[in-house]
Amino acid sequence: MVEYSPAQLDSLFHALSDHTRRRMLRSLGGQARSVGELAAPFQISLAAASKHIKVLERAGLVTRTVQGRTHLCRLQPEALAAGQDWLRFYERFWNERLDALAEALGDPPASMPVPSASPRRKKTP
Repeated sequence: MVEYSPAQLDSLFHALSDHTRRRMLRSLGGQARSVGELAAPFQISLAAASKHIKVLERAGLVTRTVQGRTHLCRLQPEALAAGQDWLRFYERFWNERLDALAEALGDPPASMPVPSASPRRKKTP
């Protein structure tokens, strides 16, 4: 496992902790967008959008280039690798424990149907 600095992970998870910033990142998935385009879906000023973008930049998730008066933002998905690597440890941890629990409970074979999560209501006459 690659070791990432605590400051790098803190910056990444801080950037991802805000709903507005996560939506901005999602909208950058397909193409570069201006600050105005990133701000448009929200009821926030361009200054507020720029502050969100600065947080994303510090985390390495976004790069911003200036073309005249237009600031174009691009997603840098490689920055998500640090968070994904960190979370992968816990994915293995929980998968191992859930597998052990399933074995202890006598998990039915894969060919047997699994009951639905919601009980069916009986019809009353």
